[in-house]
Amino acid sequence: MELAIRNVRKEFERFAALHDVSLDIRSGELIALLGPSGSGKTTLLRLIAGLDFPTEGAILFGDEDASFKSVQERNVGFVFQHYALFRHMTVAENIGFGLKVRPAATRPSKAEIRRRASELLDLVQLSGLENRYPNQLSGGQRQRVALARALAIEPRVLLLDEPFGALDAQVRRELRRWLREIHDRTGHTTVFVTHDQEEALELADRVVVMSQGRIEQVGTADEVYDTPNSPFVYSFIGESSSLSVRIENGQIWLDDRATGLLAEGAPNGKAALYFRPHDVELLEGGAGIVGTVVASRRVAGTKRVELQIGGAQHRVEIEVPATHSAASAGRIAFRPTRWRLFSDAGPIPYQAAPAPSVAYAPAPRLQVVAS
Repeated sequence: MELAIRNVRKEFERFAALHDVSLDIRSGELIALLGPSGSGKTTLLRLIAGLDFPTEGAILFGDEDASFKSVQERNVGFVFQHYALFRHMTVAENIGFGLKVRPAATRPSKAEIRRRASELLDLVQLSGLENRYPNQLSGGQRQRVALARALAIEPRVLLLDEPFGALDAQVRRELRRWLREIHDRTGHTTVFVTHDQEEALELADRVVVMSQGRIEQVGTADEVYDTPNSPFVYSFIGESSSLSVRIENGQIWLDDRATGLLAEGAPNGKAALYFRPHDVELLEGGAGIVGTVVASRRVAGTKRVELQIGGAQHRVEIEVPATHSAASAGRIAFRPTRWRLFSDAGPIPYQAAPAPSVAYAPAPRLQVVAS
């Protein structure tokens, strides 16, 4: 089932939770709505489900305008963060509930409901637990039951709202892999909401990054991580540092010092230079960007160093080898090897390369394309 969100706006007592949101979701695709609290991701999911209705715009299921149809009319499966299982029902009864309450004309027989519940218990790897009650299950098992119940009605679209938010980290990781396997086997069009970027990047075919009621970027995990199209996406997806710089005649300057980075063809003026802590190269002889070590800490197989560069307004983090002697008040010179420039008008398109130096070999040129 293909979904199309067309210029949707949603207001709550004159507060706009969504602003002119448009999105196309392909049939069989697994989409993550990712963003911080208040970004509008859950509101968008509720509009797709039919739990709320748009103030403006349209929501299409295939060629059908479903904007003001009920949950039942849309035939969507919904999985909540806190399971929402019926405590007085067994596992099998919970799974079959959606089929049991259908109108008589479309309600399967009791035998068919039992067969379907048993089939889904096999699918979610809970065979043998059909007569247990929710309070006799672990959190991970309850979420599997909730997913089986959503799948029992053979939904046109499967929607999940922070499905693993109530589980501990290890169980979350296990269920993420399991959900991806289930999706690949069933082929449902699936939309899930999360604030966990690791979860979104690992699970989704495409990630929809949202902020303040708007879609900032839509793309694969590689696209949103490697080529963010705004400072917000660069900062929100993964870790990043930024520096206020200026461009003069194709060179990037930090205060009154040339950084050794080139922005050939970029317009002169102020810009923000973004890079990730691991995308740097250490230099000798004071070339590149030089900072004073403020703090350092061990992070797995590397060391994360915080540097103060120039005035107190410039602080960045870089990764160095775990064996590096990053002493407090010591100085480190580095250059970003992957980076991007943004101005107030958006991403700056240019050919990016470091200036040649005797201290290091030139890095490959990076293509940075404005969105």
